[in-house]
Amino acid sequence: QVQLVESGGGLVQSGESLRLSCAASGFTLAYYGVGWFRQAPGKEREGVSCISSRGDNTYYSDSVKGRFTVSRDNAKNTAYLQMNGLKVEDTAVYYCRVNIWGSFYWGRGTQVTVSS
Repeated sequence: QVQLVESGGGLVQSGESLRLSCAASGFTLAYYGVGWFRQAPGKEREGVSCISSRGDNTYYSDSVKGRFTVSRDNAKNTAYLQMNGLKVEDTAVYYCRVNIWGSFYWGRGTQVTVSS
């Protein structure tokens, strides 16, 4: 059974850092790219970052570029999102997603709250 579990969220102050993890089970994460998304209250879910299956290609939205770093450890079947210089506007539920043969699989998300 395909499963993604995000962790690492929490309450931090502006300027601090968090590292989110996306642990995969039921399939081999190494074969697939991983996307990170977030959804703030009252807003649509937006793409934040993604990383190719081998980790040699990455993408960042303009809002996080220079502050967030996506990575993966295929030996651990896990992807990461390092978030530095957090801002109040980064407050959201963060999700990871994979596309396996045209089917999208999402985790349940982890809450990130940044206070001023």
